[in-house]
Amino acid sequence: MDGNGKKYAVPLLVLGCVVFGLGSLIVRFVPIGSYAIAFWRLAVSSFVFWLLTRFSGQQFPRNRKTVRYAMTAGGFLAFDLALWHESIHAVGPGISTLLNSLQIFFLSAIGFFFFRERLGWLQMLSLVLAAVGMVMISSPEFVRNGDAGWGFVSGLMSGLMLALSMVFVRKTHEVGQADLFPVMMILSLGGAVSLVVPALLMDSGALYPTTWRDAGLVFVYGVVMQCFAWAMIAYAIPLLSLSLTGLLLLSEPVVALLIDYFGLDKPIDGVQWGGVMLTLSAIYLGSLKQQSSH
Repeated sequence: MDGNGKKYAVPLLVLGCVVFGLGSLIVRFVPIGSYAIAFWRLAVSSFVFWLLTRFSGQQFPRNRKTVRYAMTAGGFLAFDLALWHESIHAVGPGISTLLNSLQIFFLSAIGFFFFRERLGWLQMLSLVLAAVGMVMISSPEFVRNGDAGWGFVSGLMSGLMLALSMVFVRKTHEVGQADLFPVMMILSLGGAVSLVVPALLMDSGALYPTTWRDAGLVFVYGVVMQCFAWAMIAYAIPLLSLSLTGLLLLSEPVVALLIDYFGLDKPIDGVQWGGVMLTLSAIYLGSLKQQSSH
C-alpha cells in the first residue's frame, strides 16, 4: 500500500463508522418495520453491487460453495440488522449499537467451542469488564424503560447474528478467491430474500415507505450505510495497525451514544456512562485479541 493510502486510512475509517452510526437515525424516524427496512436496505445494496459488478468487469464466483456461504452470511446479516433495528426502537441508537458491538465476544465463543481457539488472559479480562459494564448500563434502563428487556435481548441477539455472518464471510473467502463486488451482491441478495417472509409476518402494516421523503431515506440507508460506509471501512482496515483499528472502530457506538444523548434527549446517568466506558474498554481489548488471531 502506498503512503497516500495510509494517510487517508484513519479519517476514512472514522468517517465510515460515523456514517454507520447516523444510519440509526433513519431507522428511528422512518415509519417502517424493523424487518422491512432491513429488507429494503439489503435489496437496494444488492442492486448497487450488481451495477458495480457489471461496470467493473468483476466475475461472479463459479464455485457453488462460495455462493452458498455468501448467501448464508447474508441471511445472518439480515437478522443482525432486523434485531438491531428492534433494539434501536426499544432502547435507542446508543445502547443498541453498543450491544451489537459485543459480537466480538460471540466470535470468541464460536472460536472456542467450534474451532478450538484458546482464550487468553486478555480475553478473559475483557469478558469480565463487559459483564460489569452491561450491568451498570442496564440497571437504570430497566427502572425507567418498560421496553428495556426486549431492547437488551434483541441487541445481544443482533451481535450473535453479526458474529455468525462474519464466520460465513470468512468461510466464503477460505473456499477460494472471489471478486468483492459479486460476493457482496450475493450476500446482500441472500439477506434480502431471507427477510421476505419475516417482514410480511412481522411488519405487515409498515412494509414500505409511504412518502417520497421516507423512500429517499430508505434509499440512502441502503446505498450510503450498506455500500459507501462499508467500503470506506473495508479499505482502511488493512492499512492500519491492529490496535489502532480496534480503537477507531469504537467510534461507531460512541457516535451513536452521543446522538442518543444530545440529539434524542435520552437520559444517560453517570453510572451508565461508567458502564459505557467499561464496555468500550472491554470491546477494545477483545478486538485486539480477535484481530491478532487472524
